[in-house]
Amino acid sequence: MSGVAGAAAAAVVVGEALTDVIVDRSGGETRHPGGSPANVAYGLGRLGRPTALVTELGADADGDAIRAHLASAGVEVRTQGSAGRTSTAVASLGSDGSADYRFDLTWGLGPVALGAERPLVLHTGSLATTVPPGAASVERLVRAVRPGSTVSYDPNIRPALMGPAGDLRARVEHLVAGSDVVKASDQDTQWLAPGRDPLDVARAWLRLGPALVVVTLGGAGAVAVSRGGEVHVPAAPVTVADTVGAGDSFTAGLLDGLWHEDLLGGAARSRLRAVPADVVERVVRRATMAAAVTVSRAGANPPTRDELDAVARPAGS
Repeated sequence: MSGVAGAAAAAVVVGEALTDVIVDRSGGETRHPGGSPANVAYGLGRLGRPTALVTELGADADGDAIRAHLASAGVEVRTQGSAGRTSTAVASLGSDGSADYRFDLTWGLGPVALGAERPLVLHTGSLATTVPPGAASVERLVRAVRPGSTVSYDPNIRPALMGPAGDLRARVEHLVAGSDVVKASDQDTQWLAPGRDPLDVARAWLRLGPALVVVTLGGAGAVAVSRGGEVHVPAAPVTVADTVGAGDSFTAGLLDGLWHEDLLGGAARSRLRAVPADVVERVVRRATMAAAVTVSRAGANPPTRDELDAVARPAGS
């Protein structure tokens, strides 16, 4: 595993990094670094958080572009093994800016050991937690670090690669139960539990063990449930360019907000489990603003710290 001997990162993200091939409404194509976990790592790096991404990349032009992209945000890339090629996701944009994905993915992540490193937070999710054989390595890493680190999980459902909802539901709930912070979208909950209110799903997941469950609702904002109560935060007003990377930007903003409130790390677990609703609302509101910046421009382009501070600053301050 290359790069492991580098300086310890306060946030470690484990999961896929791939190239998003964006097909616009006229049929034109552009290529962008992507992958949900890689986007979260990039978002945290843009916000100034010391972050490492554990992933697989090919020795090819796409892999080089992803490495350079992540390095531009200060993210340390730790590649596990040698992928034959860099994975791709073809995203076709609809008339409303939403994206429909087709994947060409390899995920054979071998055993990952962080040694004595104990990050404040380990984030994972999406394809990395469901696609074999690498998913087993991700789960072992989560179990190993949880005593000393906050575990964050985003199921980020991709039906084309994750299989039927009935088979996937138990897997997702198992991962939810082993996490401290869970973020999902209403599209995720509708796939896993058709017809159920996303808030009801969040409540059920909270009972499995996490301290905080947040579900994004697109233009309707987000809901969050914790032992301190339930909050609904409206979406920030924005003109949408596209929604690529919006959920990942939200996740980075959510973790950044919890970080700011000193609620990450094994030593903070009891505080996170008792977090008051007003603190959750403050954190989620900032996450919605991070997502709003991202959807206002093309591709997975999350805000910098200065950009997020500017839009999050109260009027008149």
